[in-house]
Amino acid sequence: MSEGPDFQADELLHRLVAAGVRFVVIGGLAAQAHGSPSLTADLDIVPSWDRENLRRVADVLGDVAAIRHGVAPGSPPLPPLDERTLHAGAVFTLTTRFGRLDLLASPDPGLDFERLAAGARTGEVDGVRVAIASLDDLIEMKRAAGRPKDRVELEILGALREEIDRLPADSDRGREPR
Repeated sequence: MSEGPDFQADELLHRLVAAGVRFVVIGGLAAQAHGSPSLTADLDIVPSWDRENLRRVADVLGDVAAIRHGVAPGSPPLPPLDERTLHAGAVFTLTTRFGRLDLLASPDPGLDFERLAAGARTGEVDGVRVAIASLDDLIEMKRAAGRPKDRVELEILGALREEIDRLPADSDRGREPR
């Protein structure tokens, strides 16, 4: 039996892009865009945490029927997922009608939207053109997280970094995710 809706990253990404949300894809989908064979069942993003952008995020969250992941039925009501609530928080783990979506203000100290966007590359994730965190930023995030699954992914990302570093300087590989 399934734990939640089937993961449809393309649906989530299309809605975020159509709403004009400024964000950078991180996590497993970003790693896949750089060539990692690892699988993921959620979309991790770092949106710009300014109020206007968070207002757009909140609109999308309403559209995709987002609820906080893991909240037990019958729990006291939580504040709505509006711009004000988002601005007051830093991490939101959500379930939507298109699967899991995690919003992070700063996945690692110093890696906020502005820093990630500065190093990001534009590429396709599930057919949608988006900003994707750089390989070096992904490596830094995985190193900081230090969970067993992050250490495994760190080995894969490190191997990808070594492969890219061995390519001739005029090669396009490594400059933009697939």
